[in-house]
Amino acid sequence: MQGRMQDWPLTVDRILDHAASWHGDREIVSRSVEGPIVRTTYGEVHKRAKRVSNVLKALGVVQGDRVATLAWNTARHLETWYGIMGIGAVCHTLNPRLFAEQLVYIINHAEDKVLFTDMTFLPILNQIRSQIPTVKHIIVFAGTDRMTDEVPGALCYEALVEESSENCVWGGFDENMPAGLCYTSGTTGNPKGVLYSHRSNFLHTLVTMGADVLGIGACDTVLPVVPMFHANAWGVAFSAPAVGAKLVMPGQKLDGASIHELLETEQVTFSAAVPTVWQMLLNHLRETKGTLSTLKRVVIGGSAVPEAIVRAFRDEYGVSVTHAWGMTETSPLGTQATPNHIIAAMSAEDQLKYQLKQGRPPLAIDLKLEDDDGKLLPRDGHTFGKLMVKGPFVVGEYFRGDGGDILDKDGFFDTGDVATLDSNGFMQITDRSKDVIKSGGEWISSIEIENIAAGHPKADLAAVIGVFHPKWDERPLLLVKLKAGVEATKEEFLKFLEGKIAKWWTPDDVVFVDDIPLGATGKIDKKLIRQRMADYVLPTGAAAAAAATVTKALAAPPEPRIYAPESLVEAPAPVAFPDLEPTPAPETDLASLPSPEGLTAADFRSASPPAHQAKRAWLGSYLNFALGLALVPASIILGVAAFTQLGVISNVRGLGLNLLHLAPLMAQASLVTAALGVIGALVAGFRRHGMRALLILALAFATVGFFAWASQVLSRPAAAVVQPAEVRLDLTAPQANR
Repeated sequence: MQGRMQDWPLTVDRILDHAASWHGDREIVSRSVEGPIVRTTYGEVHKRAKRVSNVLKALGVVQGDRVATLAWNTARHLETWYGIMGIGAVCHTLNPRLFAEQLVYIINHAEDKVLFTDMTFLPILNQIRSQIPTVKHIIVFAGTDRMTDEVPGALCYEALVEESSENCVWGGFDENMPAGLCYTSGTTGNPKGVLYSHRSNFLHTLVTMGADVLGIGACDTVLPVVPMFHANAWGVAFSAPAVGAKLVMPGQKLDGASIHELLETEQVTFSAAVPTVWQMLLNHLRETKGTLSTLKRVVIGGSAVPEAIVRAFRDEYGVSVTHAWGMTETSPLGTQATPNHIIAAMSAEDQLKYQLKQGRPPLAIDLKLEDDDGKLLPRDGHTFGKLMVKGPFVVGEYFRGDGGDILDKDGFFDTGDVATLDSNGFMQITDRSKDVIKSGGEWISSIEIENIAAGHPKADLAAVIGVFHPKWDERPLLLVKLKAGVEATKEEFLKFLEGKIAKWWTPDDVVFVDDIPLGATGKIDKKLIRQRMADYVLPTGAAAAAAATVTKALAAPPEPRIYAPESLVEAPAPVAFPDLEPTPAPETDLASLPSPEGLTAADFRSASPPAHQAKRAWLGSYLNFALGLALVPASIILGVAAFTQLGVISNVRGLGLNLLHLAPLMAQASLVTAALGVIGALVAGFRRHGMRALLILALAFATVGFFAWASQVLSRPAAAVVQPAEVRLDLTAPQANR
């Protein structure tokens, strides 16, 4: 016998139907790609989404077809999402941070039939258009007045929507039909597709609405900084319409000033983003003495949340921070660090160590830890093992069966992370089984880089590891074992990687080694490599750390202590949503893409040697100049003394006297020049140039000090000063010699 309740399929089109019916006048605000703020409502988005559905039908899209989007967070993107899924097609979000070859692979693997895009990404699509034959139509999010012929044959979104009817029947299909497709970052081989069903997305939405998860309500104004192309914007694109929260879409401008503007002008109460976005916001607030008048809560994922960010939000601005973890395969929310009744009763300081963990699982998510033999491990907060996850919105199989059987006998998925679980149910990542590099909230494949580098004609073997970076969490370091009898430079290998990997994947340094250790199975032993390189400091990392130290000394409060993990074996690696949002670089065409060490958006389409190389070369030349200038005053004194002894010149009149008057001025100039050299070393590479710059500064100080001493001595009454009979080096100003 079955229950006697109605059969009501859990399809996501019902979410927007509900939003239009019961809070249709609730506002959706977007910062458009063109720049101006655009306002609409759930009711209007619902109507336009149905027009999009009719556009797709007219283009031959049917249930199960994949329709791609390559776009920022805007109302247009949102209405396209629901227009695709409402008729049973699959919304495939593309990540613009992937380099061209990966985008081509993913689009072809998914067999996308139609592709919607913002104008920002037309150069990318123009580059790969001939390589994606399954895409029959490209539709540009623009009006007729903004259309260009950059991608021949592209269609105008606004023209198509205007010509279509808003009468379209949604739903009517099984809730287990696919709704969305999102690919992993391809950290172990080719990217793999995670095919979300309507049911899984609907259940994920219900769970995230809970008070212990996102806790979004009808009275909230929500700003999802996390992009919609990263695992459904952590589900916010579904949960905000479901409850009728006002939605503020940031578009492509994700710098601190732009985010602060939206937070204040739209009275945002809740937001979600990766740590680097919040760090930029906090820096902006401190520089401008800004305030957060309405923001109450932020959720942080993408990498481990720094303690300093939690304290700054809590102590300076009264904003509550919750740490979250998940992955593309978990839709993506898997755990969230909201306190239970035991933790809530603790002091704020005692609660902090739990806020820095990845959190506890909500309803519908189950976790377990196993050792390598499959033995279940205890929840003692110390024993660490493989993190396994299970639930109705956890992947059961990759799209097209890639990767084979990915579940254990009990239906658990291996996350690839190593973690601990404590008695309060809080999970903490302590290591990662994959050798992926997390940089600025995005993943970099070490295998991809080392396989390409190993193809260099001078390379015998290559390995890539992640090395700590104070700004980007990790940056790649390339180690190369050269073939016997050959020599190579760092620049040769970086040049060899150009165009073969994304610019932001470019290693920050190249180290040539005599040997790269191999494990018992013949694979590179990266654990041993990391041990050997434990004390290595990246040139870019040293510069960033030095700059951060100077900034903190001038403006920021003292650095708080960092909580260590409960496990004493290893410190926690940067973790959380494996495929979440990057660090933004404002005021560029690709403004929200991370831009390590000052790279511009154009660098994602063409590669060049890292900028810090040129900075360091320039600094070396400058320090040579500063050293020469610091030696000039002493050279003048010695030269005048020598030529006076020889009777060539006089040190009390003419050229000799003029040179003696010039020497103290040159000493002062050399002091300023040396000080600028120290500042340059802090910015461009203190590890390499810092000691040299400090020695030049010390020489300049000593020279200025000597002239100050000499001026005092020679200004005394003549009787108190013993002058040489023939050579009197007058180092005082002209007035003192009269």
